[in-house]
Formats: sequence, C-alpha cells, structure tokens
Amino acid sequence: MALTWDESYLGRVRSSVGDADTLLFVGARGVILDEQNRLCMIQRSDNHRWAIPAGAMELGESMEECAIREVWEETGLRATSLTPFSFHTALTYTNQFGHSYQQILMSFRIHTWEGELLRQTEESVDAGFFPLDALPGDKSPVVEETLADLASFEATGRLVLK
Repeated sequence: MALTWDESYLGRVRSSVGDADTLLFVGARGVILDEQNRLCMIQRSDNHRWAIPAGAMELGESMEECAIREVWEETGLRATSLTPFSFHTALTYTNQFGHSYQQILMSFRIHTWEGELLRQTEESVDAGFFPLDALPGDKSPVVEETLADLASFEATGRLVLK
C-alpha cells in the first residue's frame, strides 16, 4: 500500500523543517521501453506534467527497490529486471509548492516487467506508452535528459554521472 505524502519520509522531514530549507531528495526513476521502443510515461496527479515514473526513497529501501516501488505505484507494472544507467547528484530545483530539493537520483532501465498498465493511480491521472518522436506535451524537463543519458549508457556501457 502506498504511503501518503504526509506519511512518507520526505513528507515527514519537510513538515519538521518547514518550507524554507533545501532538502536532499534521494530517489529513483524507472525507464520502460516496450517492444516497439515506446516510452512509458505517466501524467502526474500533482502538476499534470507527463513524466517518467520516479519518486523518493523510503527508509530501509535500496535505490533499486525504490525504482521498483515507484514504477508499481505510478503504473501498476512490477519491474522484474533493471539496470542502473545514470546517477545525478547536483540538480537543485524548487517545485510548485515552493519546496527546494537537491536531487540524488538513480535512473534505471527496466528490461522486463509484469502486470497491466493502469491509466490512473493515486499518483497519476493518465499513463501510456508513447513513440519517442511523439511524446506528450507539457512534460517534465528531465525527460529529454534522461533519454539522452540512457542513449549515452547504451553507446558506451558506462554509468552516466552528473
């Protein structure tokens, strides 16, 4: 069962320190490309932007477990085989609620999964698989960078570090 924001580790920390401080956001993202090379994307329920499934780690989780959980919570798909391809540590951003975070985020390429894609979950209002040359509009700014990182990893076999 998915935790609410208030129950999550990051939600509890944010509530404790308030809105003014920048927090470390440790999390993971899961990139799923189907057999037709279409990207799985969700339309987030909080800001309605299209994004790659991702989210914050909970205490006791590994980054791989976080990626598996976040993909499942946001898509209904359970990742069964995944490979890390990029690790970002330097991006600081402020979300629509005025909360600032420095991201420490691992991106995983999900090779196999089980289940059926859910179009709506508690965290998404829509979802689908989209051709890479026809991704939906109003997307998260990190989608293109994530796909570029994956292409770099696939070309070189080296983990992308930023």
